[in-house]
Amino acid sequence: MKNTLLKPSELSQRMNKTVMLSSQEMGWNGILVEQHHFSIISGEKEVPALSDHWLLFPLVHPISLRQKSGDRWHESIFRKGDSFLVPAGQPISWHCLGSEVRQTELDIHLQPKLVEQVAEASEIDTARLNLMNHLGQQDLNLQHIAMLLLAEVQSGGIMGRLYVESLTQVLVVHLLRHYSQVAQVITAGNRSLTRTQLQQAIDYIHTYLNRDLSLAELANVISISPTYFASLFKQAMGISPHQYVIQQRVERAKVMLSRTDLAIADIALQVGFSSQSHLTQQFKRVTGMTPKQVR
Repeated sequence: MKNTLLKPSELSQRMNKTVMLSSQEMGWNGILVEQHHFSIISGEKEVPALSDHWLLFPLVHPISLRQKSGDRWHESIFRKGDSFLVPAGQPISWHCLGSEVRQTELDIHLQPKLVEQVAEASEIDTARLNLMNHLGQQDLNLQHIAMLLLAEVQSGGIMGRLYVESLTQVLVVHLLRHYSQVAQVITAGNRSLTRTQLQQAIDYIHTYLNRDLSLAELANVISISPTYFASLFKQAMGISPHQYVIQQRVERAKVMLSRTDLAIADIALQVGFSSQSHLTQQFKRVTGMTPKQVR
């Protein structure tokens, strides 16, 4: 059965989509984010069961669609701000109405393994995990997360892997809460990092602050899963690993600005920012000042 599941690249080819932007080469774990252009032609479309969970967001024109659920068809207008979720393993049929139109669309593909890992960390029974198909629902929180992921692709991944992994976990938790038939509270239970584990993670961050750190790398330091690490770190520190790393980079940059004559662009790279503009953006957000004002 696995071999018959349609992969994201095969889906794009089947629907004659032109990939305009993609996270394919950015090394993101368990998630693919792509912006497509394609022509919508009136008629019925059938998509076989997919290997990944598929989220769609129209970015330009509204589309009149009839979606098949069981033996019944449901008609709706699919417009900007709406979302379309097709769970992995579920074939889908829909009928496009009206004349041909060029559409721009954001597609997000999530690997089932990643969703299962987040579910396990949230104490959801993965044997009963069942994401639900939905079409045309307005969900401002889901739309916001999707647009942040699109902006990160557009920037070339300027914020780094920790940021993307944090957004991805927020996205998955949102889907588990609102689009799953398993109704359980998302919680980290009674688990917590020991003082030693927390200090080991913090020491590692400070030692390798200049790296493009990932949740997997940090979690490996204390031998737990990336999903558990993200949840338990936030529980212990009150902020996500990504937010903590940004804070520490800004603090180190502040010290280097006041104690060295290094160029701001060099300081940015030494503390782990991708560029001087990235440092300036985050520095001003955290301190309310620019690096030049501090120097």
